[in-house]
Amino acid sequence: MNNSAKENYSFQKIVVIIGILLFGFKIVAWYLTRSVSILTDTLESTINVLAGLFSLYSLYISSKPRDKDHPYGHGKIEFISAGIEGGLISLAGLLIIYEAAKNAFTPHTISQLDYGIILVSIAGLVNYLLGVAAVNKGKKNHSLALISGGEHLKSDTYSTIGLVIGLILMYFTGYYWLDSIIALIFGGIIIYTGFKIVRKSLAGIMDEADEELIKQLVDTLEQNRNPNWIDIHNVRFIKYGSSLHLDCHLTMPWYFNLREAKHELEHLEKIIKDNFGDRFEMFVHVDDCCEKFSCKICNKTNCLYRKHPFEEKIKWTIENIETDKHHKLENE
Repeated sequence: MNNSAKENYSFQKIVVIIGILLFGFKIVAWYLTRSVSILTDTLESTINVLAGLFSLYSLYISSKPRDKDHPYGHGKIEFISAGIEGGLISLAGLLIIYEAAKNAFTPHTISQLDYGIILVSIAGLVNYLLGVAAVNKGKKNHSLALISGGEHLKSDTYSTIGLVIGLILMYFTGYYWLDSIIALIFGGIIIYTGFKIVRKSLAGIMDEADEELIKQLVDTLEQNRNPNWIDIHNVRFIKYGSSLHLDCHLTMPWYFNLREAKHELEHLEKIIKDNFGDRFEMFVHVDDCCEKFSCKICNKTNCLYRKHPFEEKIKWTIENIETDKHHKLENE
């Protein structure tokens, strides 16, 4: 288990423990008030705990080293975990809407709203802080399981804010019919949150390009490019949980021997590791620069075999590093 995986796993343990404690808080709040809107918040906390446990298991599995049956590692289970979490969130939203609709036509008594407001507010604040921490940790270690879990906790807080506002209105006005209206509104919000998480997990399973990640790679390479790297193209940057796999073609001077080419690849690997950590592997196909069009964009100053003067340096962008062809000037 690498350092990032250990951090993710340890952090998710904390998320699960706090989630169980908050679930207990909300059970007490519902028991005291008998409010259906607080019940909806409690139902979502049940999903939080279940999803958190599954995320913990997925982080454990994804941290395992690759083996014969899983040559790219086990990281994709994080996408499955996120998808299940999104599905459970949407299910919770449907249950909330069902309970709200049922209670809208069934008179029910609400009591001790002041205690309910205090308990739900505390739970909401803790949820938000935990969600922010989870998202930050997930982005740092590139863990979709932590990011999706954190976003879920944050969205839970937003719905809690609306819930508390509704509870305060009921407390001061006595309009208890607002209880079901509030539950219906936030049930819909929760379903939408679950849909977004499912959409993101499916994108990962289908190896959909992560534009933000690729842009980060392009910026890193552009800022650290070496004159011996004439161009880089056919780039594929794939995420498997917290692990990254880079495939690309790198054009270098045709007269480099194997040792010189290996030195350049080691330099490239170090730059990426310095910026993305130890969670990635790369496979680089080396191309030579024997064509005239390569000379026109090569600013290597000590080349003894140049066939054409240097004309213009091409800036590396997402568009030109992803194409499966050597870089050329527009008039070529």
